[in-house]
Amino acid sequence: MLKSFQLTYSRFSETSILVEWPQYIAPEILKDILLFKNYLLKNESESIIQITSAYCSILITYKFQISNIEAKITSLKSNYNSRQDLEIQIQKTWKIPVCYDLSFALDLEEMSIEKKLLIPEIIHLHSKTIYKVYFIGFLPGFLYLGGLDKNLFMPRKKSPRQHIEKGAVGIGGEQTGIYPNASPGGWNIIGNSPISFFNRKSDSPCFASAGDNVQFISVDVETYREILSQVENGTYKIESEVLDG
Repeated sequence: MLKSFQLTYSRFSETSILVEWPQYIAPEILKDILLFKNYLLKNESESIIQITSAYCSILITYKFQISNIEAKITSLKSNYNSRQDLEIQIQKTWKIPVCYDLSFALDLEEMSIEKKLLIPEIIHLHSKTIYKVYFIGFLPGFLYLGGLDKNLFMPRKKSPRQHIEKGAVGIGGEQTGIYPNASPGGWNIIGNSPISFFNRKSDSPCFASAGDNVQFISVDVETYREILSQVENGTYKIESEVLDG
């Protein structure tokens, strides 16, 4: 049976409405967000420019100015009640190679001391988990992943670095993720992935979608360099498998 949540609706701008779910990160909320988003895009596509999703909300941007906000919210509530528990899309588990060598893992030793865990234990805990992609943001191709082991929760750094390398794998609070491009950042860096997470020339610039899973595969430096070479010459193909159900 499809579970319904108590949602809040509010005007965000002259052309957009923010819809919010209960404020906690959970797979059942993600599923409901994607069902509602999918239903709106299927049935209201002529009036919508885009729908941007986050952990517990969607932002609906319309092609026109919303003159009667109460009527529009009433319509959205009706749409929410009409959504169906159907397969949203083909969802996959992506196998992401990561090298946890200290030459990449700028904060791994500090994290080991702080968490009172051996470095191999941190690597094991981080790579054994199957993470859920909740949404993509901050930078194009930046995957916000849920499911981090509680033993690895680590506050963001008080003073963000001005430069984080492309592919850096980090932990920020209760989240883990990968920087798709070089940028400033305040997450704790524990490794690096040699693959590309965003290709603007591709029909699907980011290979993953909200609802997909991610598993990190620990590789050594030599394997990292081999994969990087394949990525650079265009022969690398990321491993994935279709999720059941």
